[in-house]
Amino acid sequence: MSGAAFDRRSSALLFMDFQNGIVARMPERAAPVLPRAADVLATARAAGVFVAHVNVGFRAGHPEISARNQSFGTIKSTGTFLPGSKDGAIHDKLAARDGEPTVIKHRVSAFAGTDLEMLLHARDIDTLVLLGISTSGVILSTVRHAADADYRLFVVEDGCADADPEVHRVLVEKIFPRQATVTTCEAVVAALGARR
Repeated sequence: MSGAAFDRRSSALLFMDFQNGIVARMPERAAPVLPRAADVLATARAAGVFVAHVNVGFRAGHPEISARNQSFGTIKSTGTFLPGSKDGAIHDKLAARDGEPTVIKHRVSAFAGTDLEMLLHARDIDTLVLLGISTSGVILSTVRHAADADYRLFVVEDGCADADPEVHRVLVEKIFPRQATVTTCEAVVAALGARR
């Protein structure tokens, strides 16, 4: 586990899939993550660092979901994550504020089919700090894409959760360090509080 040192002017904090419907799938794993992530969010806001929220969402009828997509088949059959739905809303502890963009995605990665890259390029962002649920879902997929796109990456280990704690451990200890700096909420808060 490493500290976090990054230039606030060229960094973005991405809060990904902290939605009611996703948190509810793993309440025991998500519960301790929410207040830590909220602390990071509050500190980022106070420091004036760019914050974006990334959410799963679909149109009525879920036309974005193919019958071949095993991952999203359940979402289509249950009719969840529609605009304005409670399950699709960001958890109250991490709700977006005016001026903080919310990127809507129809796949696992924050980049797949979204305008996230455009938002980052418009602000000359080259460093991403990632928090979210789940570690083996949005975090893993986003790390892979962002590393290939040459972003400098920080994965906030205790700002993520996964339904399987062993999968989470293997990812943050063995997989992510190949492409990202693995850090903690406390270290990110300290870095954001430092004058740069």
